[in-house]
Amino acid sequence: MRLITVFGSSRSQPGQAAYTEAHAWGRAIARAGFAVATGGYNGAMEAVSHGAKEAGGLVVGVTAPVLFPQRSGPNVHVDLELPSSSLLTRIERLIDVSVACVALSGGVGTLTEILCAWNLIHIAQMQGLPIKPLGVYRGWLEVIQPGLEVTPETLELLTPLASVEQLEGFLGGLPRP
Repeated sequence: MRLITVFGSSRSQPGQAAYTEAHAWGRAIARAGFAVATGGYNGAMEAVSHGAKEAGGLVVGVTAPVLFPQRSGPNVHVDLELPSSSLLTRIERLIDVSVACVALSGGVGTLTEILCAWNLIHIAQMQGLPIKPLGVYRGWLEVIQPGLEVTPETLELLTPLASVEQLEGFLGGLPRP
């Protein structure tokens, strides 16, 4: 099972553009032959999961019950729940289980996930190891710009995605088993 991890906001609601986009990303990932992994809860995570299920895909939810005790479990579209004991363990597991990661729009949680995945591929690149592709919603590039010690070469480790069609192109460029 080849998984694509999708990071996104838990605040997206049905009817909002971000929710509709997340649903379309889930469908596109499943149609490309991948399973999806998300944080397993609501918002974009639920929309991605729903889209993937509609397209016949498998959905893995990496939850954090200790961190979010008010949540009653994963969304109804999750086939396999993998509970984690902390935020960092959850993010690490989401990255580890996938062949690539993509990030929708979102807030500080999504940004944290992007930065963790980006740092890991940066380290892999420095060590001459294979890197795990990371596609990010194009709006993130307005937040993450060259400067300080972020070089243009490091920024090139992020693939900007502005549409479902660009996501499909990104998925099509991934190695096949």
